[in-house]
Amino acid sequence: MNELVTHIDNLAHSITLDDNTDLAKIIGDIRRAQEQGEVSNNVVVLPGLCDVHVHLREPGQTYKETIATGTLAAARGGFTTVGAMPNLDPVPDTKENLALEQDAIGCDALIETIPYASVTKNETGQELSDIVELAPYVIGFSDDGHGVDNPELMKQALRLLAQSNSIVAVHAEAGELRPAGSCINDGPFAREHNLIGIPKTAEYVQIERDLNMLRELKAEGYLPAYHVCHISCGESAQLIREARAEGLNVTCETAMHYLLVDESMIEDNGRFKMNPPLRQPADRQALIEALIDGTVDMIATDHAPHSAEEKAHGLVGSAFGVVGLEISFPLFYTYFVKTGKVSLERAVELFTTAGRKRFNIPARTTDWTIWDLDADYTVNPDDFLSLGRATPFAQWEISGRCLATIYDGNLVYNGLATQAQ
Repeated sequence: MNELVTHIDNLAHSITLDDNTDLAKIIGDIRRAQEQGEVSNNVVVLPGLCDVHVHLREPGQTYKETIATGTLAAARGGFTTVGAMPNLDPVPDTKENLALEQDAIGCDALIETIPYASVTKNETGQELSDIVELAPYVIGFSDDGHGVDNPELMKQALRLLAQSNSIVAVHAEAGELRPAGSCINDGPFAREHNLIGIPKTAEYVQIERDLNMLRELKAEGYLPAYHVCHISCGESAQLIREARAEGLNVTCETAMHYLLVDESMIEDNGRFKMNPPLRQPADRQALIEALIDGTVDMIATDHAPHSAEEKAHGLVGSAFGVVGLEISFPLFYTYFVKTGKVSLERAVELFTTAGRKRFNIPARTTDWTIWDLDADYTVNPDDFLSLGRATPFAQWEISGRCLATIYDGNLVYNGLATQAQ
């Protein structure tokens, strides 16, 4: 299939009984479910989705998530490719440490799972990982969860990345601008509830610093690939917009919680705590505008599972991070496609081809995901397949249910079976 969106009726005509593939079988099952009124007639087949920013927690933190549970959750959300962040134990900062993660992926991953390596050893910001040696084996480099505060170290990393034809995915946060004990955006909610806030300057000041480095390196003949993770405020979007206009090699992502939730909606509950934090309504609107004008290149989940105990202590005491793999595309479809803000074809680009193109991930012609776009339901975290259950979208009404995910020609998630339970 070359089309980004194919109606199941059109695809069914090209599948014969002789094919005897999982795709042919699931299409037959869906057709029967349609005849019985269990599935709508608005069923589409999309390429396998790609999320370049997930936390699978293995090795080292398997009580939060495992390769097996995380990739099953991804398959349920229609994803057939994910990029796995490196905040693990041990951190994949050497080939030996990376091999431990690769072994776990080889044993238990249901879908294509490509690891990141860390920019700095043990993500401490003190010494660079061996970027040149690791580059051929990873999707890119990130110290996600931490900004690289040392400017000379960051500049050296950017040079090596350019030489290695790799990419950095930065968690933009200037450590000196983030107060100790901060847990939420530095805004009205923090002031009203006597909480320590994280100012958005911590995000965009570091982006501005890095963009100035890219300008200096461009003058030296380097054009490093620079990607900003989970932007959360309007200033970040504007800096990236301007940098791209002048020809810098810059892209960015945001997540559904930054597009749909802001601090005016939060409660003192761990399911509203993530880093960067939810910003003010004006920032959310600025991100929506950046999405529509193309400044935001792709949607990522920043799927960050924690145990129930770690998320049970309100905004102050809970761990940072929420989950999103199982509901990200339906949320986008419900609140951007159905409302007419974004076309379905553009939505699929944001969730598939944009990430693959930017991170040099080859297209996969044997991966599909099948959706009943008229299926309406309520988000219930207790039903998640991920070990993590914390989401700001609990009890939201959404449309779009994944009926099947095919990876490498094989059925790895059967939504019809889940729906029947």
